Amino acid sequence: MKIAADFSERVVVHSESLEWIASPMAGVDRRPLDRVGDEVARATSIVRYAPNSHFSAHTHTGGEEFIVLEGVFQDEHGDFPKGSYIRNPPESKHTPSSENGCVIFVKLWQFQPEDREHVRLQTNTMHGVPHPEFSDVNVAPLYKDAFEEVSILAFAPNSEISLNALGGGELLVLEGSLEEQGDTLVKHSWLRVPPNSEIKAIAGSEGARVWLKIGHLTDVENQIARLKNA
Repeated sequence: MKIAADFSERVVVHSESLEWIASPMAGVDRRPLDRVGDEVARATSIVRYAPNSHFSAHTHTGGEEFIVLEGVFQDEHGDFPKGSYIRNPPESKHTPSSENGCVIFVKLWQFQPEDREHVRLQTNTMHGVPHPEFSDVNVAPLYKDAFEEVSILAFAPNSEISLNALGGGELLVLEGSLEEQGDTLVKHSWLRVPPNSEIKAIAGSEGARVWLKIGHLTDVENQIARLKNA
């Protein structure tokens, strides 16, 4: 299966306009944003757990990264409410579930194979610091290595950024809205830009809060090759 699989193209998806698609596990549905592969895939998705639903225990051979958008996600490592940012590196294991239901934004098979760093943060309690380049924008760093950088950006009303995404980038609007090169991005809209691009965004009149990842799209072919060889 291939969805938005041409990584040389700019892609915008307004995820809340998509239909939910049932997964193999009862009570767990998905809105795919990009995907290369079948049930095991390099994938970016919005996933919804109904109350008292769960996935079977499994190993994330290629790693898993997610942020909780609604409700409380649970596994044997704890309860993770809205705003939780989690990185489960390659070879990590868990049994995900949700007693009361939740929605998460999740990325699979997009780690470097040697990465073994677990990250568990609550972004809703992170105040951030002024962005070094853009006035009226605060940044809360979530993760950074030689390959990628992940953060939460908080925009004051009508504030602007212009980022060189030399290694590609993507963002998910958590709150508020952005105008980005002719597209209006609202809550849970997702943008992906290819390497050697620029992200030029202006927040709406109520500001915006955005999850941002840059640098990681230079290794897509290797990620897909590792997936096929797993």
